[in-house]
Amino acid sequence: MVLGPFATQYLGDFGADVIKVEPPGGDIFRHVQPSRSRGMGAGHLAFNRNKRAIGLNLKQPEDRARLTALLEAADVLVHNMRPAAAKRLGLDPESLREAYPRLVYCVSTGYGSRGRFADRPAYDDIIQAASGIAHLNADSSGNPRFLPTILCDKIGGLHLAMAVLAGVVRQTKTGKGCVVEAPMFEGLVSFLLAEHLAGERFRPAKGSMGYNRIISEHRRPYATRDGYVAVLPYDGRHWMRFLEAIGRHELARADWVQDAAQRSERVGELYAVIARVMPERTTADWISLLHDLDIPCTAVNSLDDLLSDAHLADVGLFQDIEHPSEGSLRAIRTPFWVEGAEDLPDDPAPDLLPSDADVAWAER
Repeated sequence: MVLGPFATQYLGDFGADVIKVEPPGGDIFRHVQPSRSRGMGAGHLAFNRNKRAIGLNLKQPEDRARLTALLEAADVLVHNMRPAAAKRLGLDPESLREAYPRLVYCVSTGYGSRGRFADRPAYDDIIQAASGIAHLNADSSGNPRFLPTILCDKIGGLHLAMAVLAGVVRQTKTGKGCVVEAPMFEGLVSFLLAEHLAGERFRPAKGSMGYNRIISEHRRPYATRDGYVAVLPYDGRHWMRFLEAIGRHELARADWVQDAAQRSERVGELYAVIARVMPERTTADWISLLHDLDIPCTAVNSLDDLLSDAHLADVGLFQDIEHPSEGSLRAIRTPFWVEGAEDLPDDPAPDLLPSDADVAWAER
């Protein structure tokens, strides 16, 4: 409901002509609240700019014929159906390859097609649990917790968008199509273990799994006198400046602080120092001092704070638009910027064309 739409929204941002095929009543995410009208909820509006949409019942021959008409003009087919479901509908690679030899066929399911879980259903919560993310985000009592964002769908969507672009590059170079998989489970495990494989990267192992800096109990937003800040002295110069500024001159010059490898092993001790001194000053005082020292830092924003963030206002991330059916909306533009590209307004998220609509609008 999110992974495919998120991926193809970025492709639409880059100029692709995206046609979203949904069930006749629309996909479930259209109905996520709040909304002003049925089938045009906030979630749908967020993940479906720069596309068109049509409702088709692919179990019906006439609607399959309409999809075939769309595929005749398509460069890419993207779907996130499980392999068995795609095969029943005749939308598996083997069924399409001969008729559409140039087609880039990209699929993103919960689990890769070559594994035993290929036909298991999966949504974001399932992959957060399976990939280790919920365990890594456990509370102080060790109870696993989901991150309060649809992280796996969105990361999976980015992976899927890259897969599509790689397929298009191959198509452009060879004139031939290809099949590209971007499964969620494998994608999120590789994403998470890039740093957290740690000692298990070596054979034999040189320690346990887990990146020490990230899992330190003292790594957190720090309480100030009147709020919270995130501060990250990262290299040796940062730590020297910070420790000197708070009067810890001897620690600033300690051999283990100066040495990057030793500092990495004991970074939790340094984070504990930060936690102890932060309540001595206000958030504004710390931000001012840390900026002067060129140490990365920020106050902790709430979601509401983002709407009035000065930098986001500078770059125009939020935009007021008039949707043809939903009226006045706050939109978020694509985060990408391309020098020299014409700055065209986004197409708003579409309402759903009925299954009997003339598909001539999709012809090139």
